[in-house]
Order: sequence, then C-alpha cells, then structure tokens
Amino acid sequence: MRILLTNDDGIHAPGLTVLEEIARQLSDDVWICAPAEEQSGAGHSLTLHHPVRLREHGDRRYSVTGTPTDSVNLALRKLFADKRPDLVLSGVNAGENLGDDITYSGTISAAMEAALAGIPAIGLSQAFRDSGAGFEAATKWGAKVLAPLIDMQMAKRTLVNVNFPALPADKVGGIRVTRQGFHDYARGSLAEGTDPRGRKYYWFGLQDAEHTLDHGTDLEAVEDGYIAVTPLQLDLTHHSAIDRLASRFAS
Repeated sequence: MRILLTNDDGIHAPGLTVLEEIARQLSDDVWICAPAEEQSGAGHSLTLHHPVRLREHGDRRYSVTGTPTDSVNLALRKLFADKRPDLVLSGVNAGENLGDDITYSGTISAAMEAALAGIPAIGLSQAFRDSGAGFEAATKWGAKVLAPLIDMQMAKRTLVNVNFPALPADKVGGIRVTRQGFHDYARGSLAEGTDPRGRKYYWFGLQDAEHTLDHGTDLEAVEDGYIAVTPLQLDLTHHSAIDRLASRFAS
C-alpha cells in the first residue's frame, strides 16, 4: 500500500514524525509532501496569486511553499506519475479538530483534497489541553484506529476525522464513532493591540470558544477520554430543504 502523508503544521512538525511512525506500521511505501511552513487555519485554500515551489528533503520527502491543499494537489500531479497513493493521511495535528474546527482546519482540508481526487483519506489530530501527555495517545493508538478504516471501502467524496484525547495512552477509554459537534466561535477571544508604528491590530484566538457536549458528538467523546472517529462528506447540500426551496421559485 502506498501512503502519502501531509499536514498543516509543516514539514518539520513533531506530529508529522508521529504520523510517519504510525504509517510505517502499515506499509514501507510511505511518502511525505507537506507545507514548508505552518499553515494552521488555512482551510481548503489553494494558492492562485503566486507560484509555489516543490522542494526535496530526502527520499520520498518533499515540502511545498503553499497550503495543505497545494501540497496534496501538487504531490498527486508531480510525484505519482506511475502509481497514485492508495491512502492519504493528514496530521497528526498539534491540537484537536473537533466540531466545526473542520471548516477552518488545514489538516482536514488536505484530506478533503485527497477525497476529491478519489483517494481514501483520514485526518488525525491530538488534543493537548495542558495534559502533558503530548502525542502519546496518537502514537500508541494510531495504527489500531487506522487498521479497520483502511480495510473499509469508503464511499466517494467522503473522509474520516480522527481525534485523540489529551490523555496518556493507558488512560484512553477506547474508540467511539461520532457525529460532528458544534462550537460557538462568536465568543472566541479577540486580542487588540498597537504595533510599533502606532497602528491598531486584531488577533483572533479560540481560548474562549464555547461548545455543547451533545450526546454522540466528537466533542463529547474526546471530553470523556475516548478517541473520536467521525465520518465526513464533501456534499454540503442540505437535501431536505431542496423541495421547500424549489417551491419558492415555482411559477
């Protein structure tokens, strides 16, 4: 199995080293193509207004001077002329990607780009929350979580979001299959300051973001000490509203 690894924390991120360790338990045909620098919060953005560069860092290891989407897109176009990857893994992100984090997440967006190309894709993220456990849960549980997902035939234009709780590996409660939860980003933090030239600036943060632990969500699972495995789809259509909306335009 050929596996492509990417992330949004950059080619030198500790989480990418963890992901490579996990991937090598599954295959010896592992490739890396990740952003040259951190791209957290980049979402599913594609660089259009300036060129990007592909740089080699050793055997099967590359970086792209662009976004996570650029990294997957360019890798598929330029690195795999003979044989495309069988699987794309994105992460392990330094921090959780729960609820509507996924709409901002470069980690999940890289997996989305692979899914759009018809390649099975999984995003992996490690919660921290000052636990001191680092990537321990992801390191110890990663291959165990991925094995059944790899054996499963994913539907087209779908992907899987995996989040590890901020716990030592032996304290993890197990694995839960969940639905996406919801944050209230309207209450996230906003810092205001003045730069050295006297101009105001604003800096967004998520420290005060609120969320509800609805039953069955990824947020609840990680809060309870479980690994959250959440299937996602790229079809954003609100299907149940189609007939009602169409009636508004009926002649």
